[in-house]
Amino acid sequence: IVYSLFECCCILFCLGFTTRQSEVIVSALVKIMNTNLDVIYMDMVTKVQQEIALQQVMSHIGGVKKDMIILEKSEFSALRSENEKIKLELQQIKKHVMDEITKVRADNKLNLNLEKSRVKELVSLEALQISSFCCFVFKHAQQDRALTQTDRKIDTEVADLKTMLESHKLDNIKYLAGSIFTCLTVALGFYRLWI
Repeated sequence: IVYSLFECCCILFCLGFTTRQSEVIVSALVKIMNTNLDVIYMDMVTKVQQEIALQQVMSHIGGVKKDMIILEKSEFSALRSENEKIKLELQQIKKHVMDEITKVRADNKLNLNLEKSRVKELVSLEALQISSFCCFVFKHAQQDRALTQTDRKIDTEVADLKTMLESHKLDNIKYLAGSIFTCLTVALGFYRLWI
C-alpha cells in the first residue's frame, strides 16, 4: 500500500504522535526507501550495459568456437597422419610375412623336389638291383615298401607344411585383427576425449 507523505503524517498523528514526531518518522522512512532504491539501482544494469555485456560474451564465445575448430582440425590431421603411419607399418609387416611365407614355400618345394629326386634315384637303383637278382618278387616288395614309406614321408611333410602354413596364416590374421582393434581403440580414445 502506497501512501503520500501527508497521509503518512496524518496516520501517525492519529496514532498519538505529534506533528514533529510524525514528520521525523516519515522523513526517516523516505531516506531509508531512497537508500534502498539506490542500492537496488546500483545492482541493476541498463539495457545498453546489458547489450554491451552480451556482445562481449558472444565475441568470447565466437573466439572459443574458432579455437575449438582449429584445435579439432589439427588433432584430426594428427590422427590421420598417425593412421597413415600405422597403415604403412602394416603393409611392411604384411610384405615381410609374405616374403617369409614365400621363402618357406620355396625351401619346402626344394626339399620336396630333392626328396622326390632321391626317391627316384632309389627307385632306379632298386630297379637295377631287381633286374640283376633272381628274387624279383622279394625286391619288388622291398621297393614297394620303400615307396610307401617315401610316400608317407612326403605326405607327412606335406601335411606338416599345410599345418605350418595354416598356423602362419592364423598368426597373420591375429596380428592384423589386433592391429585393426588397436587403431580402433586409439581412434575411439581420441573420439571420447573430444566429446
